[in-house]
This record gives sequence, C-alpha cells and structure tokens, in this order.
Amino acid sequence: MRTTSDLTLHVNGQRQQLRTDNRATLLDVLREELGLPGTKKGCDHGQCGACTVLLDGRRVNSCLILAVSVDAAAVTTVEGLNDGGGLHPVQEAFAAHDALQCGYCTPGQVCSAVGLLDELEQGWPSVLTSTGKVSVEDEIRERMSGNICRCGAYVNIVAAVAEAAGR
Repeated sequence: MRTTSDLTLHVNGQRQQLRTDNRATLLDVLREELGLPGTKKGCDHGQCGACTVLLDGRRVNSCLILAVSVDAAAVTTVEGLNDGGGLHPVQEAFAAHDALQCGYCTPGQVCSAVGLLDELEQGWPSVLTSTGKVSVEDEIRERMSGNICRCGAYVNIVAAVAEAAGR
C-alpha cells in the first residue's frame, strides 16, 4: 500500500512540488515541509481557527484537511497576504487597532478576516442576513465566530475588521 504521494500546491503564489505522507494535514505540510510557521497549530481539531488559511480563496481550517486532497490548489497563508512587501490592509488595521495580545491566534484571525471581506464583497449571506438589519459589528462577530482569541482581544479585532471593510 502506498503511504506517500506526490503533491503540487500553489502556496503564496509559488508552485511547490513535494512528496508527502498521505496522512499529513495541510497545516503540517505548510509548517514542517514548506517552512511557513505563520499558520499556527492550536487545537488540531478545527475548533480554534488558529490554522485558518485561504484555500482557492476560501477560508479553511488547515488542520482538518489532508494535504493530498488539495493537490493543485492555491493556498494563501498569512505570509502571502502582503502586496510587494507591504502589509495587507487587514494586517495594517490589526496593528492600528492593537487587535492582538499574545499574537498566537492573529495569523488565523487575519486570514479569516481577509476571507470574510471577500465573502461580503461577493454578497454571501451569513446566518444573520435573514434576520433583517444587523450592525456591521454583529456581522463581523458572526462571521469570525470560528476564530478564538484566548486573550480576549475581540473588541479590537472587530474594530480592525470593520476598518478594513470600510477601505
């Protein structure tokens, strides 16, 4: 029985070819095989969101996805969000609003916020959409609910995402 597979990923705009264990998660491949430590391993059960990356533009918990199942996919990690060396607008807003404390969850929070803004731009509904008029802050809280900050920086995170949404 074959225990490894050849895999091609497009990570942060770079084509990556590797041979990996069939049981390796996308998170482990990013961190251990490609040397991208920005994506964090928190709970390893898909409950905290620290491992959030963008997979073909959609936010996912990379600890729940086998790397071999996303062969040829485009993956964007927090390291790949900058444009030409500058910070992404979401990263700038997080810094401006001091939307972190220990910083462990921040890469996942930032990737999730980038995905959230894209969902809003495309008109994707959330569970709150059908309830009528909701505040921007409530919409952000709902859409970011899969990302946990154990330090409790939620007020500043919501403010940062709201600022980035307004840009």
